Amino acid sequence: MSEAGRWAGRNPDKDLVRNDVWAALERDGVAVGPAWSMIPNFVGADIAAWHLAQTPEWRAARTIKTNPDAPQIPIRIRALYEGKLVFAPVPYLTREFPYLRLDPERLRQRGVSFELAATAQGFMEHGERIGFEEVAPLDFAVVGSVAVSRLGGRTGKGAGFADLETAIFRELGIISEATPIATTIHSSQLVDATRVVLESHDSPLDYVATETELIRTGNRDRRPGGVDWDRVRPDQFDTIPFLAELRERLLARRRG
Repeated sequence: MSEAGRWAGRNPDKDLVRNDVWAALERDGVAVGPAWSMIPNFVGADIAAWHLAQTPEWRAARTIKTNPDAPQIPIRIRALYEGKLVFAPVPYLTREFPYLRLDPERLRQRGVSFELAATAQGFMEHGERIGFEEVAPLDFAVVGSVAVSRLGGRTGKGAGFADLETAIFRELGIISEATPIATTIHSSQLVDATRVVLESHDSPLDYVATETELIRTGNRDRRPGGVDWDRVRPDQFDTIPFLAELRERLLARRRG
């Protein structure tokens, strides 16, 4: 619990709902490993991944991206076995390269098991290092969540990485209006919509999969078209090595 405030203080209302969810996951014994200050792993993550994989968009997808966290390991394993190209960010975007590509055919040729490649350590070791602009247009996007509403609102662990990378992909045309955005969570992470307020830079969820159900949110709120650089925090520029250079490239694209 000592790390619960790692990114605390940016939005007190979101801090409160995160803390409530983390506490409930541990109290009820459904967290797998520590929950606080992270995208929490949970009992039934494999079943939630199965629910998500029943959607027609997932079945048709050839390229997907997921967050790098443990509860989405079953999603990455399933995608690789289904022959999909998987893209995942470097945890916390703290390296000079932001993204990794997992090609199931190349992994087979190299004798790397999908179960290993799907872990954070595995894709850091065996994934192909690429930049944002090298990510293929995405057919399906999965983000990590701490608290989620049935209407498609979400909050992560508070660092802002998911919103930032989604905005970058929108600006580059890698995520389009047609790209579903989904998450997998434990059912106890569902909260009332009034507790997860969508802001202008947020991308609402289209699907929420839990260990008990698949939720189609039906959300039609406006999606942000790109990065609002005025909202990017100074500590994100300090933490993410390539971010300042990427900003200049994207701003140049806008001007040109």
